[in-house]
Parts: sequence; C-alpha cells; structure tokens
Amino acid sequence: MYLALRELRVARGRFVLVGSVIALVAMLTTMLSGLANGLVDDGISGLRRLPMTHLAFQHGAEETFSRSTLNDEDLDQWSGVDGVEASPLGVSFVNARTEGGTTVDVALFGVPAGSFLAPRHDAEEALAGPPGLVLSHEFKEQGIKVGDELTIVGVDEKVPVLGFTYAGSYGHVDIAFTSLETWQSLLYGENARGRFSAIALEGDPDTVAAAAKRIDAADATTTVTKEQAYAGSPGYAGETQTMSMIQWFLLVISALIVGAFFVVWTMQRSRQIALLKALGASRAYVAKDAVGQLVVVLLGATVLGGLVAFGAGALVDNTAVPFRLAPAPALTSLGLLVVAGLLGCLAGIRKVVSVDPAMALRSAE
Repeated sequence: MYLALRELRVARGRFVLVGSVIALVAMLTTMLSGLANGLVDDGISGLRRLPMTHLAFQHGAEETFSRSTLNDEDLDQWSGVDGVEASPLGVSFVNARTEGGTTVDVALFGVPAGSFLAPRHDAEEALAGPPGLVLSHEFKEQGIKVGDELTIVGVDEKVPVLGFTYAGSYGHVDIAFTSLETWQSLLYGENARGRFSAIALEGDPDTVAAAAKRIDAADATTTVTKEQAYAGSPGYAGETQTMSMIQWFLLVISALIVGAFFVVWTMQRSRQIALLKALGASRAYVAKDAVGQLVVVLLGATVLGGLVAFGAGALVDNTAVPFRLAPAPALTSLGLLVVAGLLGCLAGIRKVVSVDPAMALRSAE
C-alpha cells in the first residue's frame, strides 16, 4: 500500500475527479433512499400508527379496503376468540369542501367509539358524541379550524370538525377519523346494513394466526398482518418497486464506473507494476496494492457523498416533498454501493496480475 498511498498524494487531481464522480453517485443513492422512505411513510403512515397486529378482509380483496365489504356476521366470528380484540374498520376516500369553498381530499376512517383503535380519551369522546370529524394535523395548514363544517361532496352532507390528531396519511391522502355510524351513513346512506371495510385485530400473532386458519376457511375472509396490508395502499407497490429498480440501476452504473476507472488506472500504472514485479513483487502483492488504492478512494468518496446527502436531506421541506432519511436503509444503500464498486474492479484485476515484468526493462531502454 506504500506506493498506492504515495501516488494518491502525488496525483491528487486525477483521484479527486474520480472521487467526485463516485461521491455524486453515493449522494444520489442516499437521497433516493430518503425519497423512498418518505413515499412509504406518506402512503401508509396512518395505517402503521393504528394499534393493531392484523386485518381481516373479504376474500379476494387483495388487502384493498375499497374492494372489501364485511358485516356484523363476519365480526361475530372473531368476537369469541380468547386473547384477540376485534373491531370493525371502515376506510374510504372522499372529497370535502371547506367553508371557504376549497376542495380537499380526505381518507375517511370509520371507527367505533369503544374500539381499541381509539385509545386516546379525547378521541373516544369525539367519536362517541354527535357526528363529526377528527382530522389529521396536516389539515390545519389548509386553514381548517375546530368548529368548521366540511361538506362531503356527493352526498352534500355537512360534518363539523371536532378536533385534530397526529393521524398521518393513507394512500398519500391525509386521514380523518369519524364514528363508524357516521362513516356508514356518508358512504351507504340508509342502506348501510352494518357494512364496513375490514376487521382490525389485536393480539398475540400466533393466537391470531391460529384462529385465522379456522375463521378464514369458514367465513370466506383473508387475514393478513398489518405489514402485509401496506401493499393494498394505492400506489404502494408501484412506488416501492420503481424506487428499488432505480437504486439497483445506480448500483450497476456504479460498478461500471468504478470498473472503468480501475482499468484506466491499471493501464496508466502498467510500467510501475511491471517494475514491482521485476523487483520480485508477487501477483498477490501488486493486486492488493492496486485494489487498496481503489478502496481508499471508494470509501472516502462514498462517505463524503453520504454526509453531503444527510446534510441536504436536513434542508428538505417534508411538507412539500415526502422525504425521510433513515440511518439503516441509507447505510445499507451506501454499503451496497461500495460492494458494487469492488465487484466492478474485478474486471481489471486480470490486467494487474498479467503485466509482463519485461516491460520495465523495455521502458528503461
């Protein structure tokens, strides 16, 4: 490594240029990781915060609330299961018009007042009282206040705002909670017949799974974990797959870039490598010397790019762009970037070990 480190000091300009390219790829990879996490949070944060472990859907609904319709008979199947709490849950998307005439999108969640899904005392009181909405805090930014009335577009029914809570969003739409009866009235009118979207379950995972095998077979329902239900969020699967594909393309591009640079470095150092081998250096020695030089540049540039990305991520306005940099996924992306770079340099290893020592003598002549 002595000669490799010495060359890094002498030919700083060349290595700074190469390192800058790698740092930019590292920064882009890290920023994409933050954007992917932000999109996931914006799509399922409300569902993630609900205190439940599983959801039971109508069979064939594919974990999608809009395709699932259950009733009280389905709920009764879970009522007698020891150690498991069950609650009906209604989920739908509606448009609402504010008193100022502005239209807002609302992910409307219908929850019974005594449900474990509403553990806060103030929320339980709001759901048990007269019909109304408990909105996510994000609606405050649109000028909505407690006491305002929102008109549900379509049924043209006015519903008062009872309060605000940190509810999150579902399908990139901010959530509003209401009582299950109000949700049924807004969605079905007088023809509700006890219908709702799904059954929220809370209990020991093994207990729920054992009961689900029996109930799903008898009642034509499908029970999934809360995490599996994320896939039913509108756009969730497509967004995550798209972001993953972009990240993998970046890793491939990184491997090609690093591999190309490594081959160029090897060609430029051919006489130096030939001299080392003429003086008795083994193939393993010259390979470690060349790869070690690359590792120093690769690690340094990746760390720099990651730090710049974390600094830039702190300046991103999360209200305008769904963005959240989580350390674990970001570090994983950077680690994969380093691994991809090392795999890319394997293309040039053969050139390093196959340099003819006689080249040093010819260059001396």
